[in-house]
Amino acid sequence: MNVFAALAAAIREEGAGALVSVVGAQGSAPREPGARMVVRPSGAFSGTIGGGALEVEAMAIAARAMAEGRGPLKRKAMALGPQLAQCCGGRVDLTFETFDASDIAEIEALAQAPTPFSTRTRQGADGRLARELAAEGEETFGEPTTSLLLFGAGHVGRALVLALAPLPFRVRWIDARPDAFPRYAPANVELVRGSEEEIDAAPDGAFIVVMTHSHPLDLGIVSRALAAERFGYVGLIGSATKRARFSSQMRQAGLSQAALARLTCPIGVPGIASKAPAAIAAGVAAQLLQARGQ
Repeated sequence: MNVFAALAAAIREEGAGALVSVVGAQGSAPREPGARMVVRPSGAFSGTIGGGALEVEAMAIAARAMAEGRGPLKRKAMALGPQLAQCCGGRVDLTFETFDASDIAEIEALAQAPTPFSTRTRQGADGRLARELAAEGEETFGEPTTSLLLFGAGHVGRALVLALAPLPFRVRWIDARPDAFPRYAPANVELVRGSEEEIDAAPDGAFIVVMTHSHPLDLGIVSRALAAERFGYVGLIGSATKRARFSSQMRQAGLSQAALARLTCPIGVPGIASKAPAAIAAGVAAQLLQARGQ
């Protein structure tokens, strides 16, 4: 979530907004430092600091702060067990910042910054935080994203881009067929009329996911990706039988056993029996997060 875009929208539409940030966490806290949520005067919110009673109490504090008007930074430490009756235990330290129309220029400038970015902060005499972009700062907004090339705009491909929409991936969605793509796509998706040559321009460490309408095309893309030996994940939709046949053909074409071992096929976390596109997409998205290390 772009917290500053959410704040700007709150101010434009409701005149004010509050930013709630987790700045410290101990024990079994539901979210990590850096988790944030934006609360509006109406009670609507974006993002999450962990849900449950913690989030309800944080929203109430944010609402009171906005009712008092644009003011200094507030801090609150919460013990989840004794104070909030959340059995997970742990402790979180929160900050609360309020904004109104006088802050819109600064907020919109931060909303335009390419993510992830860092800011250096300074607390003024009025108790408020002032932020400026910095190569290294006290705060980081957004998280690093992984480049992902998705070949194929069929039913599962469409379901997968929706599953990846809120996740930290930059998706280059590739299909050569006319009218293959839907009219709209998530903001983290780039639509590309192309084919297997896209592999050559992909950045090192990118993830490759192959699910085209054509088995020969699948084979060409996967062969090219495995031969490059520079991608973090190469996944192919299909059965164990499809993997065996492709592996035999690629071995005959000269690919090493080490290269073939890097192929993930079937794709998706095990244990999901449904063949529905959305179910397949959920399993693949989970596996991609595992491969990413988060």
